Amino acid sequence: MNIVVQKFGGTSVRNLECQRQVMQKVLRSHREGNKVIVVLSAMSGETNRLLALADEWSDTPDAAEVDSMVSTGEQVSCALFAMLLKKQGIHCRSVLGFQAPIRTDSAFGKARITDINTRHLLEMLEEYDILVMAGFQGADENNRITTLGRGGSDTSAVALAAAVDADVCEIYTDVPGVFTTDPNMCDDARKIERIAYDEMLEMASMGAKVLQIRSVEFAKKYNVTVHVRSTFSDELGTIVTQEDETMESVLVSGIAYDKDQAQITLVHVQDKPGVSAQIFSPLAEKKILVDMIVQNPSKDGKTDMTFTVPRADVEQTIKTLEALQYEIGFEKLTSNLNVSKISIIGVGMRNHSGVASLAFQALADENINILMISTSEIKVTCLIDDKYTELAVRTLHKAFHLEEAETIDQS
Repeated sequence: MNIVVQKFGGTSVRNLECQRQVMQKVLRSHREGNKVIVVLSAMSGETNRLLALADEWSDTPDAAEVDSMVSTGEQVSCALFAMLLKKQGIHCRSVLGFQAPIRTDSAFGKARITDINTRHLLEMLEEYDILVMAGFQGADENNRITTLGRGGSDTSAVALAAAVDADVCEIYTDVPGVFTTDPNMCDDARKIERIAYDEMLEMASMGAKVLQIRSVEFAKKYNVTVHVRSTFSDELGTIVTQEDETMESVLVSGIAYDKDQAQITLVHVQDKPGVSAQIFSPLAEKKILVDMIVQNPSKDGKTDMTFTVPRADVEQTIKTLEALQYEIGFEKLTSNLNVSKISIIGVGMRNHSGVASLAFQALADENINILMISTSEIKVTCLIDDKYTELAVRTLHKAFHLEEAETIDQS
């Protein structure tokens, strides 16, 4: 059978009018001869409302009970949407995470999918034309309801597409696709027709909110073609797929930024083996994500160690390291919350030189100072003062001619 997975987010199902628009897209795919799995999020604002209730009832709400409660948002969306379809005479049913079942670990609030019962799903698709499935949720081995974290419905959809070998996984959202940069920040931002998994992973890791990063990881691992498109128009969006030669010919695909960053510096750290482990192992145990790391040249046996963490983790980072100050042996700790990361991303960097030099010169021409630099095969990231974020994004977007149909080869 031909199977299509379609995912719709909270803004797409927020009221009856929006759900009717969603229904037309689902019915169109059904009329084309496809069995359809529709994955829905909770109505816009509903998850936040439920979380606020939990905080009102308890200062430290139990994580398992929170998952049990917030999962009802998707349950409501699915039941209501199934009612709309049945009113049109469609043979369908709503399916919750534990009914599939979608098995996860027991990390409540941020669970990871471990298994999906493909046989049961295919049996249901034989019986029903459309399955309306709750995104964002599953159940652990003890049948406790779990949730997958913010944006988890994207991951649900891609995982389901992989499980049933769907022809495509369509992610419908309130934007028409993936852009070369944030169109709210740069008027010249252009929608990308095709983007490689690795490029999308880098953009998602930098805070691009079109797709949850775990959904892209799933898509890459199981070779799921993802089509990101708008709920509110019929235009084609962006295909996220395997890398091909045409993608490699494009030097840079996009400019991403992340303002949710902080810079931490340990001053006069002892420069000897084992010190780095003493610094970063305790942070790893606290699940604090450390990104860019720079160690200054040693002087008199001492060095400065600078790194970045998410702003939300600054307080925990400072508390953890200050408690170990004597053991680690640093003079003082400083922090700077007024920073952001800017990244140039493109699989073409693997085969072209000159990307970093062009980016650095473009920033220098605008008197934007670079505080830290990190690189990978397909990404160059600069840490800058956050007041220059918008200027830096526009400058780099223009420098690499991303407003044009194809990026100009600068090598």
